[in-house]
Amino acid sequence: MANTSSRRFSKAPIIGALIGALAVAGYVAMTRTTPAPDVTFIDLKGQKVSTESLRGKVVMVNFWATSCVTCVKEMPQMVDTYNKYKGQGLEFVAVAMQYDRADYVVNFTETRKLPFTVALDSGGDIAKSFGDVTLTPTTFVIDKSGKIIKRYVGEPKFADLHKLLEKELAG
Repeated sequence: MANTSSRRFSKAPIIGALIGALAVAGYVAMTRTTPAPDVTFIDLKGQKVSTESLRGKVVMVNFWATSCVTCVKEMPQMVDTYNKYKGQGLEFVAVAMQYDRADYVVNFTETRKLPFTVALDSGGDIAKSFGDVTLTPTTFVIDKSGKIIKRYVGEPKFADLHKLLEKELAG
């Protein structure tokens, strides 16, 4: 009996490692091949920007809310990131969640002088298109071919984000 159970336990780490490797491979394949949804953002001035029109550029799409403490905390670093990489072709769209009041979003954008596109998701359609985003902040990095290459839920580690952006912008 002891011999049989020791064989069973000796296979468990191998099976676990295989399952883990398959999960990682599946995640990497999925994130590198998932196209960004075709959506049209409407900025605070009523201008339309589509994901289709942004192809050929590296794009960050940040879902946020004025009532989200982490969103407010990370926003200065998002501004710094955009300012650091915009000259290399980075585009940035900050999408205010459906439940966020438009006047709060306008006030936040103006008082903090946000330098990138700020869009309202009044109907919640954009959040749904990006995989039903409900947690804020959630940020997507989209490569030049329009594929989602990274999704951050919560505040990203900005050093890692910058490395990823540098790699993608250079490519």
